[in-house]
Amino acid sequence: MSDSLTSFEAARRAVTALAGGGVHDVVVAPGSRSAPLAYALAEAEAAGQLRLHVRIDERSAGFTALGLALGGKRPAAVLTTSGTAVGELLPAVMEANHAAVPLVVLSADRPEELRGTGANQTTQQPGLFGSHVRCAFDVPAGEDPGPFVARAVREACGGGAPAGPVQLNLAFRDPLVPAGDAGTVPVEGPVEVPALPYDGAAIPSASGDGAAAGSPEALSPEALSAEDLQEAGRRAPSAPAAGGPVVVAGHGAGELAAVFAAHLGLPLLAEPSSNARFGTSAIAPYRLLLRHLGAGITRVVVFGRPTLSRPVAALLARTDIERALYLPEPAAWFEPGRRSERIIDSLPELLEFAGPAAPGWLEAWRSAGAAADAAIATLLAGEEGLTGPAVAEAVWEQTDGFLVLGSSNPIRDVDLTAAPGWHPLEVFANRGLAGIDGTVSTATGIALAAGVPTRVLLGDLTFLHDVGGLLIGDGEAEPDLQLVVLNDHGGGIFGLLEHGEPATAARYGAAVERLFGTPQQVDLAALAAAYGVAFERVTTLQGLETAMERPLRGRSIVEVQADRQSLRALHAGIQDAVAAVLAP
Repeated sequence: MSDSLTSFEAARRAVTALAGGGVHDVVVAPGSRSAPLAYALAEAEAAGQLRLHVRIDERSAGFTALGLALGGKRPAAVLTTSGTAVGELLPAVMEANHAAVPLVVLSADRPEELRGTGANQTTQQPGLFGSHVRCAFDVPAGEDPGPFVARAVREACGGGAPAGPVQLNLAFRDPLVPAGDAGTVPVEGPVEVPALPYDGAAIPSASGDGAAAGSPEALSPEALSAEDLQEAGRRAPSAPAAGGPVVVAGHGAGELAAVFAAHLGLPLLAEPSSNARFGTSAIAPYRLLLRHLGAGITRVVVFGRPTLSRPVAALLARTDIERALYLPEPAAWFEPGRRSERIIDSLPELLEFAGPAAPGWLEAWRSAGAAADAAIATLLAGEEGLTGPAVAEAVWEQTDGFLVLGSSNPIRDVDLTAAPGWHPLEVFANRGLAGIDGTVSTATGIALAAGVPTRVLLGDLTFLHDVGGLLIGDGEAEPDLQLVVLNDHGGGIFGLLEHGEPATAARYGAAVERLFGTPQQVDLAALAAAYGVAFERVTTLQGLETAMERPLRGRSIVEVQADRQSLRALHAGIQDAVAAVLAP
């Protein structure tokens, strides 16, 4: 053991490998066993090699690192001490797995001789995350962790496989602090960061013209070469007598879906977090139109991962039409043989599969979409008080930086009302597993990663679930982040599901409200004051717009009061209004 590295020497080598692999941001949760890495990271930050963010809550730390990876489009790391601290990272690791986010978990551990002895804060950490990580290395105390770290970062970035989380379980022996002369050991200079295979989603321009930066070559509009288009035109089948194909853009589809749909003149049914909801083919209230125009659909081309609506899920389950899923590279959420769509990995083949639509097919969708938009707008204008769809539309229109959407109703409200004529710089959502946990922390990381002003639309339960994410210690970087909290005092989405049906409510009303509605009366203004975050409560749409028009500097919370009890009737009214204007 005399030739082994001290804990601090090993930590330094690990940090050098992290920076060399392109990790710019590391979130640190305090702890004793992880101290060698914390000291080494502090040295590296002082040398300009990377940036540290400190969080006392490991779950918040994990989601902050997830957001840093999403917003920065590069791997980010999170460091915890041993014991339950590591387990707190599981939700963020699971989300990173299914959303293909390069998250590097650095879990400090006791040395081998203490495992299984009942030593304090010692458990079985190796393999703790199971199948949710791309790789997991258990690095013994005294061994050089550099090669393990370098390989793990490469695995996190994907290459030929989907990007995703990795675990480096690093054992350290006492002493856990640098020796007295450690400060005189020179720290290696700034590391040149190599190009990474992970590049994240394309970022459409705010004007909605489809221009983007940083798109992976395989997914860029340039991939639609003139030769590809000419060849597809020669091989494409004749236009059907009526109806035609549609393009479905799910989460993470990117701008190619919009380019593809516009080129072929096909209706584009794009979720907000697809980052494809723009251009001449995008139809805003598409999920309401499917019941009226769906019978004419002959083929479906899918980009990304559809996650939001039951009408789209029903469309993709139809066996009377042909469906294709475009997968030019492996996807973290996809297992071969588990979906019924035809898998296509080349654009020429996809163009041939889609084929043209019947004359007037896209125009029929546009006309129906415009009529539905007008009917929805008229109905919402007559509502007393603020409603989720009206708030969602305002947030979409007022956001020119990053937009983060909470799960449950907020993202679905945006899906219903967001006009394709405008698109925020980039839209983010934790749709890997669509949980409400970690949303505040994820948004914080996204805002910090690129320094882009970021707005979040989320419900009250999503906000309260991660309210600890508001805790940022003295001296830590503060993002430009505005949280628009739609507060209907409970879980509104359940009222729109089977639990809110009249028959269910009549029989189990009190139980449904308690178990699913989960009513709450938390004073959000007091919470904001406790965390030192600016707060404003608005009661009108004009008040909300005024609050969003102010320069987004530092952190703020805008509470929007809404009525959950009338939510089911509101959405039924929207469906009826759309049906009335589309009736033959």
